[in-house]
Amino acid sequence: QVQLVEYGGGLVQPGGSLRLSCAASGFTLDYHAIGWLRQAPGKEREGVSCISSSDGSTYYADSVKGRFTVSRDNAKNTVYLQMNSLKPEDTADYYCARAGATCDEVDDLDEYDYWGQGTQVTVSL
Repeated sequence: QVQLVEYGGGLVQPGGSLRLSCAASGFTLDYHAIGWLRQAPGKEREGVSCISSSDGSTYYADSVKGRFTVSRDNAKNTVYLQMNSLKPEDTADYYCARAGATCDEVDDLDEYDYWGQGTQVTVSL
């Protein structure tokens, strides 16, 4: 049974950091890209970052470039999203999702076949 579970959300002050984890089970990460997407209240879900399976190439939305870093540990079947210099506008529910082998259309929800349940990130004083 394919499953993705996110960990690490919470409340953090502006300028702070959080690391999200996406633990995969029921399949091997080696053959799949994993995307991170977020959805703020009243907004559409948007692609934040993605890491491919083959060469580990990465994608970042312009809004998080230079602040977020995605990485994977295939031995642990886990993908991470390190989020630094957090801003109030980063507040959202964050989801990891399974794609094909590469990160193609990161914002296209149809690219993903399995989703985690989401973890809430709140950036506030």
